[in-house]
Amino acid sequence: MIDDRVVDHVARLSRLELSEDERRRFREQLGEILEYVQALNALKLDDVPPTAHVLPMVNVLREDAVRACLPQADALANAPDVEDGHFVVPPVITEE
Repeated sequence: MIDDRVVDHVARLSRLELSEDERRRFREQLGEILEYVQALNALKLDDVPPTAHVLPMVNVLREDAVRACLPQADALANAPDVEDGHFVVPPVITEE
C-alpha cells in the first residue's frame, strides 16, 4: 500500500509540490499502478520468447543491378553554375 511518505518521496524526486488533494489522488493512482504491475507479474510467460517488435521485422531489399547512369550533361543541365564538368556552390565554411 502506498502511503503519504512514499508519495512525498516520489514528489520530491520529481521536483513537484503537491496539494493535499493531489497527494491523495496520487496515492490512489500509484496504488492502482502497483496493483496492475502485480497482475502482470502473475502471468505465466515461461513459454513466451522475448521480442523486440510486435510484428516480425524483415528488410525489403531489391536486387542490385548495374544500369546506365545519367549522362553528365543532363545532370548539369539545370545547375545554376558549372565549372569543368562540376557543380559550383558557394563556400559553406569560410576562414575569418
